Amino acid sequence: MKNLWVPPRKALLGAILPFLFVPVLLPPTRSPGRDTGPARTQPGRVWRGTGAAAAMPDPAAHLPFFYGSISRAEAEEHLKLAGMADGLFLLRQCLRSLGGYVLSLVHNVRFHHFPIERQLNGTYAIAGGKAHCGPAELCEFYSRDPDGLPCNLRKPCNRPSGLEPQPGVFDSLRDAMVRDYVRQTWKLEGEALEQAIISQAPQVEKLIATTAHERMPWYHSSLTREEAERKLYSGSQTDGKFLLRPRKEQGTYALSLIYGKAVYHYLISQDKAGKYCIPEGTKFDTLWQLVEYLKLKADGLIYCLKDACPNTSASAEAAAPTLPVHPSTLAHVPRRIDTSSDGYTPEPARLASSEKAQSMPMDTSVYESPYSDPEELKDKKLFLKRENLLMADIELGCGNFGSVRQGVYRMRKKQIDVAIKVLKHSTEKTDKDEMMREAQIMHQLDNPYIVRLIGVCQAEALMLVMEMAGGGPLHKFLLGKKEEIPISNVAELLHQVSMGMKYLEEKNFVHRDLAARNVLLVNRHYAKISDFGLSKALGADDSYYTARSAGKWPLKWYAPECFNFRKFSSRSDVWSYGVTMWEAFSYGQKPYKKMKGPEVIAFIDQGKRMECPAECPPEMYTLMNDCWIYKWEDRPDFQAVEQRMRAYYYSMASKSEGPPGCGKGTEAASV
Repeated sequence: MKNLWVPPRKALLGAILPFLFVPVLLPPTRSPGRDTGPARTQPGRVWRGTGAAAAMPDPAAHLPFFYGSISRAEAEEHLKLAGMADGLFLLRQCLRSLGGYVLSLVHNVRFHHFPIERQLNGTYAIAGGKAHCGPAELCEFYSRDPDGLPCNLRKPCNRPSGLEPQPGVFDSLRDAMVRDYVRQTWKLEGEALEQAIISQAPQVEKLIATTAHERMPWYHSSLTREEAERKLYSGSQTDGKFLLRPRKEQGTYALSLIYGKAVYHYLISQDKAGKYCIPEGTKFDTLWQLVEYLKLKADGLIYCLKDACPNTSASAEAAAPTLPVHPSTLAHVPRRIDTSSDGYTPEPARLASSEKAQSMPMDTSVYESPYSDPEELKDKKLFLKRENLLMADIELGCGNFGSVRQGVYRMRKKQIDVAIKVLKHSTEKTDKDEMMREAQIMHQLDNPYIVRLIGVCQAEALMLVMEMAGGGPLHKFLLGKKEEIPISNVAELLHQVSMGMKYLEEKNFVHRDLAARNVLLVNRHYAKISDFGLSKALGADDSYYTARSAGKWPLKWYAPECFNFRKFSSRSDVWSYGVTMWEAFSYGQKPYKKMKGPEVIAFIDQGKRMECPAECPPEMYTLMNDCWIYKWEDRPDFQAVEQRMRAYYYSMASKSEGPPGCGKGTEAASV
């Protein structure tokens, strides 16, 4: 794109600051070329605003000039009302590109509309332009440099007070579809269902986005051409009445439309990239986007789509939708049978070629408690029979207490892989008592993001039998893998840790030893909190626990009130969580490197904190520092920490992973 002249940065910012900016941290200064890596902290400014937060908010939802799913005509009307000044602009959802936007701009009393494509690597770009890590960063760039636009962005056309971004068609269906999908795929209910929805909403949404059309009233899953015509002719025959149905040819559909009392049928097919279109027409990521677009513009049809010919069995369809088949469940999730008059059964929806099959926590055997089966629950006891425990020669780890061995525990209806903590024979009675105390604590806990205790076995040695999390500790997993493990994956695991800690907080438990070494991985997308040897259960009316004396404490992870007054609470665990975040975002580096315990204490008491890791996003470093507030009562609790981690993780997860891509297309006549 041709670079147009832009006035000096200082003069430009002085002119537009009153309209655009409030001070916050700017995402990173990036090296020449396309950099899709994580943000690095640098003083600066970026747009920021308020907006309603959805379960998985749109990355642009917080921008005051983002209008959501509005048409081109509506965008132009907003710009007219705002004065039509050169450089006046707004942002809206793209009706044809999933996750894309349109930048609507005024120049010389004319409207210009530029599609913003979301790339395969999760960045955003106008065709032929530079890629940016988010829509806010893209708009900020074009406020400084038009880079091929008619002019730079000078004044945002902000939404009127009280007007929230217009939700799109999929937005209104999202929550119900996510819930249905998780419930049907993994047969979860109650708290297990709620935890799964919170932790995996981004991944599930990517799976179901391409099947949202099945919830639409205009979609008929099993009609022949003749049946479609009879449906359209029944009742009113207004121009634009329509329905959509699958054809026998895999991956193709028919759009049937009434105009002038005649029915017209249009073929909808998919190209090699999986996009839907009418021959020679505009291409769309999903069928529901195509339909919404054709309501605004005929684009090759004889008439615009108007009224849906409703599917009379829509309620049944909504109750049992053909949800996409998750990759890991293809072998055991049955395909829904459709009894159409011509014997055609539509194939189940599959992942788009650009989506990667990702294992979710619910796919593992340790997401739900082994005692979630009522039959197994009958046998739940703290002490286990030795004959039901098979111990392998594989050692998973060792320490002062003894070793951890791999094994199998036989239950009533199944057998499960377990990790067995074996106490040394020479262990003193006090250590055995400590181990039993740990067992009593762990046996009360049941959460997908905490290593569950199956029970205790007293035989040749005292043994704690726990769930298997064979991926090893978090810090060792991350060490030296900056290029392999994206920041979004790190955020995903840390969010799961925050969910586990929120559970402990709700149960009035203090962990006292939260660190990356005590976060064990089931796989690269599933983490569990372990090692409850220092944990304490607080009384119903207690907010903290006071240790009688200092022991071999992990001081580098401890809050000031812990090493100064031996007081421990959920807020001191929050401090430890901040250190765990630092370990994770530094990819396994040791905190307070080369400093000894007393030096760390002095460092903290002087008001100093560890610097932001090189790969750490500014939002996450801000959260770390909030976790490291000196006064425990001023720190956020885990409910607040989890919400902030969730918001950031969702925003990162909305950017699909994959090889670098580049935007295509030109300024659209209508989008």
